[in-house]
Amino acid sequence: VARIVHYLRQRLVGKTIASAAAIDDNSVFGKVGTSGKEVEAALKGRKVISSGSQGKYFWITFDKPPHLVMHFGMTGWVHINGERTAYTNYYKKMKESDIAQWPPKFWKFHLTTDAKDGDPVQVAFTDARRFGRVRLVDCPGDAIRQHSPLVENGPDPVVDKDIFTETYLRDKMKNRHVPVKAFLLDQAMISGIGNWVADETLYQAKLHPEQYSDTFSAAEIKRLHEAIRYVCQLAVDKLGDSDQFPDHWLFKHRWGKGDKGAATKLPNGEKIAFITVGGRTSCYAPGVQKKTGAVVSGAKEE
Repeated sequence: VARIVHYLRQRLVGKTIASAAAIDDNSVFGKVGTSGKEVEAALKGRKVISSGSQGKYFWITFDKPPHLVMHFGMTGWVHINGERTAYTNYYKKMKESDIAQWPPKFWKFHLTTDAKDGDPVQVAFTDARRFGRVRLVDCPGDAIRQHSPLVENGPDPVVDKDIFTETYLRDKMKNRHVPVKAFLLDQAMISGIGNWVADETLYQAKLHPEQYSDTFSAAEIKRLHEAIRYVCQLAVDKLGDSDQFPDHWLFKHRWGKGDKGAATKLPNGEKIAFITVGGRTSCYAPGVQKKTGAVVSGAKEE
């Protein structure tokens, strides 16, 4: 998300949309109460004022409402014609003809900016599996975070440093009795932490993923807060480019479970293991992430 906001601020903000098109998609638009026709109408002729993010959501505000709030889901992305906004591996799987195609495959909406603002910029939202969401929010642009769906979500560890404090984290953890991994994935508590980020922060903080959130000491919660800030900030600084993540991160070695040649140890020699509870799988290093309190029953190490 931070990567796309970077490109939108660089290429789209400040420009006027001359033309736009959107298809009718009952999932991407319809499941959040809008339609392709309404999105298309909201884009045409509007000047782009800002772009921002909160966790997994990002938005584009215009010179008048409604504004666009988007979520990528599993396969959503934003493309800019002539710019490789995605990661290297994304393009490795594509034919050159598909990369050059405009509008790109699986587009849901696309737009072109006015030539009066300089060379026209073409932007498209794509989503092959249609779990992404594009909605219209009718409010003042500078108040967008005070409206649904953003207002229901917790603070973003990078954007909201003044809110996401150690005290905030401690109070929320102590008031809930759930496995800490489940706590971290709850977007109402903290915005933007997904599965690999949760596993990485717990590894960096040396905490067991299935230990109950209200059983950690003040020192352990301090380590977790520092780890969340560190992992999230570095990921944003690198614009989500995992090729630039540190080699000592669990992220670099966790993939390909069960495959021949998949890593079974970290560079420091620590064993990599997987634990499943209620259908949710966590990657962790049991030699580092030891239990210091009650752990949810039924955890099965693989």
